[in-house]
Amino acid sequence: MVKPVRILILGTGGMANNHAEKFKEIEGVTLVGGVDTRPEQLHAFCDKHGMTHRFSSLDEALAWGEFDAVTNVTPDAAHHATSLPILKAAKHILCEKPLATNEAHAAEMAAAAKAAGVINMVNLSYRNVAALQQGAKLVRDGAIGTIRHFEASYLQSWLTQPAWGHWDKEPQWLWRLSTQHGSKGVLGDVGIHILDFALFVAGLKADEVSCRLATFHKAPGDRIGDYPLDANDSCTMQIVLENGALGTVSATRFATGHLNDLRLRLYGDKGGIEVQWEKDISRLRLCNGDDVQKAIWHDVEAPVLANIYQRFIGAIRNENAPDPDFARAAMLQSVLDRAEQSAGQNGQSLKI
Repeated sequence: MVKPVRILILGTGGMANNHAEKFKEIEGVTLVGGVDTRPEQLHAFCDKHGMTHRFSSLDEALAWGEFDAVTNVTPDAAHHATSLPILKAAKHILCEKPLATNEAHAAEMAAAAKAAGVINMVNLSYRNVAALQQGAKLVRDGAIGTIRHFEASYLQSWLTQPAWGHWDKEPQWLWRLSTQHGSKGVLGDVGIHILDFALFVAGLKADEVSCRLATFHKAPGDRIGDYPLDANDSCTMQIVLENGALGTVSATRFATGHLNDLRLRLYGDKGGIEVQWEKDISRLRLCNGDDVQKAIWHDVEAPVLANIYQRFIGAIRNENAPDPDFARAAMLQSVLDRAEQSAGQNGQSLKI
């Protein structure tokens, strides 16, 4: 018999529905309550997902305490303030990315999680990509030898087409373009994803980074209503890995023709590997061994593995490791902070 796990959902915005649906699919998991400061949205969400207990504040929920774990789906800027009380209460926690909006807060959260001794994970959702996991295994097994060079990109096009909605009319998109509303642009929004995508497969940490950011003219006066459009739209980074390998990491919202695609190419002294996530399709390609002489690449099968929600519950049940955890996310945030600092210094290279 599986160990039962009771989940509290903190924050009931759009992404919370995905959390709720995925957790409901797991045997032995029960959604026991929701938390939101907005009564109408809270009740609609709890009605939809069959949750009886509803709280207007996290303090109320913690005082009740009849749950084992929390999935934190609050806005980015609220992760720090909301996660710390959860950890103090010794509850397991899955937090949406990014863990925090700056390195200091992320480090504090990682330290608190370690001290609490609870399962702590971050929803770096592209860890669910089958090609990513199989690619990382090939690299660890020495399939391409010592890594010397890499290229990684996260390509979105929602500033050039309305496939996800009209960015210039809808608040859920406009806030992402405004630093006044808490956005750190494409670097802060998806930078953590593409960094983890690259560094996880490489199995190495970043040692040095230089970065340039660009914000493009998108509306008269670079403003729409209450939203100044000043957050970065594109970023490029040069990164030196701890073994001296050099590579580039980029992200943009102006990649016309790419709705939400990630690419990674890693080159070692014995071969190369390509990992793609395009149009929700995972693909892995490899060139090594005798194929290197003629530059022949072939597809590699990648088995579908457990998703982040299954792994979180599995970690609570001692079935698998809690990966990626708060410490991992804090490390990635340190790279993002250095990148932002570098951009403010005209791309000067900074140690991490």
